[in-house]
Amino acid sequence: MPIKYLHTMVRVKDLEKSKAFYELLGLVERRRMDHEGGRFTLVFMCPPGQNDGHADVELTYNWDGDDALPDDSRHFGHLAYTVENIYDTCKILQDNGIVINRPPRDGHMAFVRSPDNVSIELLQEGDALEPAEPWTSMENVGHW
Repeated sequence: MPIKYLHTMVRVKDLEKSKAFYELLGLVERRRMDHEGGRFTLVFMCPPGQNDGHADVELTYNWDGDDALPDDSRHFGHLAYTVENIYDTCKILQDNGIVINRPPRDGHMAFVRSPDNVSIELLQEGDALEPAEPWTSMENVGHW
């Protein structure tokens, strides 16, 4: 079951101020995505020369604000990993008692939580798999 680290997501209250902080640490902006429908921006920052997407900090900025910030428990979002086969990985996890909080209904993305309640995003490596049961019918459980 090969797995590859992708990024760590943190929520930010002031995108430009946070971006400037990470630039002071030596990181550079690698990619930016504005999501009009979801009203948020993602800024992926990485060390210079490591722009392969495997050492990123993902700054997530909600356009409408987040009143819970800067509470320490709201900053951290999730760890993200790609997997060779998201269905096989989720099945192995499920068979070992792990709750699939956000099933891979789309053949691309799932979320689970660690025993310490850390949110883990699993992404299908390459193209999404064809939607398949039992995943397409599964409801979300809890939050991720």
